[in-house]
Amino acid sequence: MSEFIKLGIDLDRCTGIEKCGECVRVCPVNIFSSNGDYPKAVEANEDECTLCDLCLQACEVNAISIRKLYE
Repeated sequence: MSEFIKLGIDLDRCTGIEKCGECVRVCPVNIFSSNGDYPKAVEANEDECTLCDLCLQACEVNAISIRKLYE
């Protein structure tokens, strides 16, 4: 379980790996898995997130959310 970051992907908005998959391609620390039809945040890797926002910028349908679990 992540201690610092929680990533979410809204599957109602996400168009999937085949049509998009930009979040997987742009993430410099490989937080997203492309196994299956939709990207998935790999929970074991979430705390590696650098908060660079590249995935948020690349997601045209705003399906990704990043929540800090700390203040």
